[in-house]
Amino acid sequence: MASEQTLAASAASDDPHRGLRAVRALRELADRLETLQVERARSLGWSWQEIADELGVSKQAVHKKFGRRI
Repeated sequence: MASEQTLAASAASDDPHRGLRAVRALRELADRLETLQVERARSLGWSWQEIADELGVSKQAVHKKFGRRI
């Protein structure tokens, strides 16, 4: 939890170098978490539509992004 708070604080930094590095790290973390949760949902039998609804995207978008990986 502390590292996420540090990243969030760094993302709001007045130093663009620090801020942009933190934004990149947060984006990578979000991508890993999204993949983990989509894999988990699929393993529990969730449909692509159910996952898409929770992510606020279309079924086609979520299937295009994850369909071949999972």
